[in-house]
Parts: sequence; structure tokens; C-alpha cells
Amino acid sequence: MTPARDFILVAGLWLTGEAWAPVSAELTRLGHRVVVPALPGADDADPTATLDDQLAAVLAAVDAADLPVVVGHSAASTLAWLAADRRPSAVARVVMIGGFPSADGDPYADFFPVADGQMPFPGWEPFEGADARDLDAAARRRFVEAAVPVPAGVAQAAVRLGDERRLAVPVTLVCPEFSPDEARAWLAEGELPELARVADLSLVDVDSGHWPMLTRPEELARLLDALPVPSVTR
Repeated sequence: MTPARDFILVAGLWLTGEAWAPVSAELTRLGHRVVVPALPGADDADPTATLDDQLAAVLAAVDAADLPVVVGHSAASTLAWLAADRRPSAVARVVMIGGFPSADGDPYADFFPVADGQMPFPGWEPFEGADARDLDAAARRRFVEAAVPVPAGVAQAAVRLGDERRLAVPVTLVCPEFSPDEARAWLAEGELPELARVADLSLVDVDSGHWPMLTRPEELARLLDALPVPSVTR
């Protein structure tokens, strides 16, 4: 039986913490402790929130947990990685689902146009194909209805990484809309510089689109439950 662990689940762009509810329920059923930090700008829809505000919320969860596994979805893979940078001895593992950490100095998630200080969900056109292949019309409608614009102070903020000990934190890259082989090719081509420097990197496949917490929650929870428990000596 897998030992009980602390999991911190961090939602990606346009999502609130409610997106993790089915995964959280399954992890709890499996005996784990789960925290979904409320992210300023997402869970409170505050348009003035910053990336530092969101990082503070994640760090508060890390500080209150026992060697947690920090899970970031999509752009929040960088937020999870920032937590490892700030607390390298307190994070047991970082899991990145369908996303990659930005390098020092790069923007956090400046992907789409910003209007009135916020980056709204751009519609489904940019995600047609592998990203949204398992979201039917009803699921897409629910997503749009729940989507929260991302504050410019989050999306356009510069990422600041400074503690090289983060590279000793084990990382699991969950590959949903892309395959592990594709990710390995991107690593070999130098497209994922932060991940390329990680000492302990594992890649795991999940058969889904970009949002497996919505479409494959139990499978995703079981994947997280099966992660190895590292001995932390950083």
C-alpha cells in the first residue's frame, strides 16, 4: 500500500481550485492529505493579483504540509517549480501536468492578448486537436462558464529562479496531449532548458487531452498515488 502523503494541487490558467475536486476526492479516498490552495486572481477573481501573490499562497501550503508533492497543471507547472526554488528542502517532488517550467527571466504565461488588465480565455480555436480532443460540447461549455480571466500581473510577470538546489527536487512530467517520446525530443533539442537540468526527471503518459483532471480524474489520481516516495537529503 502506498504511504500516505501530502499533495498540493495547483490549477492552471482560467481554472479555479474546483477543477481539482474529483482528483482530490480520489486521492483522499486513497488515504492521502490534499490541499488545493486558493490562488489570488483565480479563486477570488481579483484582477489586481500578481504572480507573487499566487506563489505566496502555494508556499503557505508547502510550509503547512509534510514534505508535499506539489502538482502544477499547464502554466502552473512553473508555479510549482517556483515553490521548489523557494523551498527546495521542503518539497518532496514536483509534478508537472501538460506544462513546462519557464526559465529565469521569462514571462510566466504571456500567451494570449490582455484586455483591461486581464487575459481572458481565448476560445477553443487555439486548443483544437490534441488539447481538447476529449472535451465534448457540454464539457467545453462548462469550462467556458467557469473560466476566470488571468490578471496581467500573473500572466506577464517575469519568473525569478535563484536556488540551484531546485534541480535536485525530483520532477515527474505527466504527458497528456503529447507523448513522452515527444517530450524527450524537445529535451534533446534544447527546448526545455529547466527540465534538462533536473537530476531526477521521469515521464509518465496519460491518455487524455490537456485537462486530465477534468476528463480522467481517477486515472490521474491513481498515477499520483503511484509516484515513488523519494528520500529527501537536500
